[in-house]
Amino acid sequence: MALLHFMCSVTPLARAVRSRSVIVSSSRTAVTLSSSSTTATATATTTATATATTATTKTKASPPDSTVLLGMSEEQLQQLAIDFGQQSYRGKQLHHLLYKRRVKEIHEFSQVPLAFRTELQEAGWVVGRSSVHSSVVAADGTIKLLIKLEDNRLVETVGIPVTDDKGSVRLTACVSSQVGCPLRCSFCATGKGGFSRNLKGHEIVEQVLAIEEVFNNRVTNVVFMGMGEPMLNLKEVLAAHRCLNKDVQIGQRMMTISTVGVPNTIKKLASHKLQSTLALSLHAPNQKLREKIVPSAKAYPLEAIMKDCRDYFHETSRRVSFEYTLLAGVNDDVEHAKELAELLHQWGPGYHVNLIPFNPIEGTEYKRPYRKAINMFQSMLESRKITVSVRQTRGLDASAACGQLRNEFQKSPLVTPTIDDVQPEPESEPEPEPEKEAAVAC
Repeated sequence: MALLHFMCSVTPLARAVRSRSVIVSSSRTAVTLSSSSTTATATATTTATATATTATTKTKASPPDSTVLLGMSEEQLQQLAIDFGQQSYRGKQLHHLLYKRRVKEIHEFSQVPLAFRTELQEAGWVVGRSSVHSSVVAADGTIKLLIKLEDNRLVETVGIPVTDDKGSVRLTACVSSQVGCPLRCSFCATGKGGFSRNLKGHEIVEQVLAIEEVFNNRVTNVVFMGMGEPMLNLKEVLAAHRCLNKDVQIGQRMMTISTVGVPNTIKKLASHKLQSTLALSLHAPNQKLREKIVPSAKAYPLEAIMKDCRDYFHETSRRVSFEYTLLAGVNDDVEHAKELAELLHQWGPGYHVNLIPFNPIEGTEYKRPYRKAINMFQSMLESRKITVSVRQTRGLDASAACGQLRNEFQKSPLVTPTIDDVQPEPESEPEPEPEKEAAVAC
């Protein structure tokens, strides 16, 4: 579709002929005419040309989503340059500007000829970077960013710095995959804010770039644990994963994809044979309790989830991490720990449990367990040979829980709409006004 835009721009004829557009190719098809059929063929040719002209005119008037540069590979950018009549090395320059220099606007591509920049802009191409609407900094150095997307919707991303004993900084970017979340887990702030739409691949990638800019440091780890359910947006999540690995150059083993469990998607993810970690949000050792905490669990029985996780391990040789949010008096008893250990042993090796002590939010009856209960739960798992860790609470004073900061800003619109802007959106419903949440750890 981007090539159709190029054909609509004012460019020399020779350059248009070099384009790989299907319309141009069809108009150049050689036809051998007999004298008796010349008139009919000429008429057909004229009609086809008129149709092609109309089609290109319509395309120019409505730029497609594919005109975003961010997220494209070096090979794709080289082909784009060729399609615009440029040498392929111009595509390498675009790649350098996007992923090394992190330039945000096409008119700032100083290394690229002005004519090429102009043609890209006239054809509807943009870099695909959004602005940071607001940010909150916690005392521990955690920073949450609220990014305003092109359609004025808000999405969160969190940067979590950790300094080791040698003084080296590990910077983790916790990225969102959806604007909101449709699964509405009972303890999650994101679900209370409603669901708007899936994020596009470049909208996920730009979160990592924004974190790097704020910290002035490279992101070393990426976790798809922010707003939304990654498996409900698997195509764009995989596109972002590829770009972060190949173009931004973050190792696959430094990335984790989280899910609460969506039927048939773990198998699909396993088929890609990524070297990234799969993190399953389990939160309960049995089906009955899990359904109370995670409503969507009714459609995906625990036995089926465990089988898919076992198959994922065998397919990728990468262990599965089980996220377990400890809720006082609900799932934090030592008997729950015993049951969890039995469940994991039943389905084989290659598992790790990440315990997440809950931090209370307004509008929920759940409470954070006492430290003694957390320690007993951990000890019970370790005594049964289960690898376990307790996630450190970060960003407690920065509304770092997924959905917290976004919910605070949803009580008033980002922009004041005009009469022309107030149009009903098809296949979309307005988000309910959420309650303002207290801060919990990311």
